[in-house]
Amino acid sequence: MVSPLGSRPGVRPRPAGSEAVPHSEHHRSHHIGWLRAAVLGANDGVVSTASLVLGVAGSGAVKSATVIAGLAGLVAGALSMAAGEYVSVSTQADTQDADLARERRELAAGPAQEHAELAGI
Repeated sequence: MVSPLGSRPGVRPRPAGSEAVPHSEHHRSHHIGWLRAAVLGANDGVVSTASLVLGVAGSGAVKSATVIAGLAGLVAGALSMAAGEYVSVSTQADTQDADLARERRELAAGPAQEHAELAGI
């Protein structure tokens, strides 16, 4: 059974009991998160790694120690960013799933009220 809210992204669901044709207009704004994360993550990585390398080099350390510190900082930063992004995306997905479940319950309990709510947005 297809849920009242539909199951295909970008396609508007049909109202219960309606013979309307699904709306096939596609929006891509829900895909922008990965681009934002990649740009900000790359910027953060460049700045933090450059700062680390400059700090180690400024201390008078030998060239090999500076390179090793830079590589270690690069790997640590990449792992940290990956873990942080995973937690962020998982939390957002859980929140959206909970919101969808609540809206489905509310739609089933009072379709007229939900229609009025949507019309007011």
